[in-house]
Amino acid sequence: MELFPRETPAPSKSAPLADRMRPRSLDEFVGQSHLLGAGKILRVALEQGDIPSLILWGPPGTGKTSLAMLVAGRVRAAFVPFSAVTSGIKEIKEVIAEADRRQRGGGQRTVLFVDEIHRFNKAQQDAFLPHVERGTITLVGATTENPSFEVISPLLSRSKVLVLKPLTDEDIRTIVERALADPERGLGRTGVRAAPDILESIARWANGDARAALNLLDLAARLSKAQQGVITPEIVQEASQQRTLLYDKAGEEHYNLISALHKSLRDSDPDGSLYWLARMLSSGEDPLYIARRLIRFASEDIGNADPQALTLAIAAKDAYHFLGTPEGELALAQCVTYLAAAPKSNAVYVAYGAAKKDVAEAPADPVPLHIRNAPTALMGELGYGAGYKYAHDYEGAYVEQDHLPDRLRGRTYYHPTDRGLEADIKKRLAAWRRAPAKPRRTEP
Repeated sequence: MELFPRETPAPSKSAPLADRMRPRSLDEFVGQSHLLGAGKILRVALEQGDIPSLILWGPPGTGKTSLAMLVAGRVRAAFVPFSAVTSGIKEIKEVIAEADRRQRGGGQRTVLFVDEIHRFNKAQQDAFLPHVERGTITLVGATTENPSFEVISPLLSRSKVLVLKPLTDEDIRTIVERALADPERGLGRTGVRAAPDILESIARWANGDARAALNLLDLAARLSKAQQGVITPEIVQEASQQRTLLYDKAGEEHYNLISALHKSLRDSDPDGSLYWLARMLSSGEDPLYIARRLIRFASEDIGNADPQALTLAIAAKDAYHFLGTPEGELALAQCVTYLAAAPKSNAVYVAYGAAKKDVAEAPADPVPLHIRNAPTALMGELGYGAGYKYAHDYEGAYVEQDHLPDRLRGRTYYHPTDRGLEADIKKRLAAWRRAPAKPRRTEP
């Protein structure tokens, strides 16, 4: 069986190591056992030779392109790579026309592999639909972004979404060891050597990305020539420099990380909160975006349980704005630990939501007359302000009178918790509501 048809020639000897070491069969494919293990969905489909259109969703370097090539080879289809970055509607029509001729001429199927399918706009994705439906092409799209947000619903409904997981350190080490030993496609003939602890450090650094691991190994091998072909820890450090973390300020990972930070804060975990803060800052997130989220958290999840939290969050934003990176990041870290350790209450958040719901759903009844101002004589004659009780004329500056429209009279929105300062607020409100308001005694 011709595993890689003419549209995808075998990589040349000068190609990057990651391209040369692509798996040539399912037996060589490492990882994704939840898809390719015995009895699993993709393994069964490949064994039966009946492959639906697929959306492969996963982080970089997890085997999306390699898997698409193996799918094409397994079903004896022409594999046509297609880039969403460099191609448009015109190129789509040309590829479809060629696939149609191939199907009519010899009955050969075409697997159209669209890398970074999330970069296609709606019109470009729409162009695939009729051809997927007719079976002119089997579409295999690869994306690092959540397809629920990035791929149009009609295309999703005609495809099977398969989620690829980051490779484990053990998976990466297997791939690196294979590349180091392979005499044809890898580094086996170069004499390059690396101790087990070196391979483990490469695997950890790769963070689940096989391509990154092989690129690092390739560069380290070149640098090792000065050390008689031995890859040392110093060479790995020089070759790796600083790892680029997976992040996209407009994509799903952005929301995943801010969600992790927010939930770590809500669960009162300062250590988890600091980790996710460091991850976001190291990945290039805008620190002022983080500061804005911390300010929001101070009101939403802490509220009156510790009103100082809001003050500190605003101060942290100002401190970062004044100091910048890296000094200002410490102010954000201080704020994060304070917010995580603070007593929590969402009572204000819930109360405001309930009040907004009434505003949206209940009729806009007029303001009760007794709490209206009467700046003119006419308004006084109409009853504006009539019967208003001035709070400072009563003991404790507390007075009982209605402030809501008649339709909402008696409604209670704010229910303080027993946590932090809010416990004192709860006791105070309860005491006021139990005892009738008394006029304040005045000195004779």
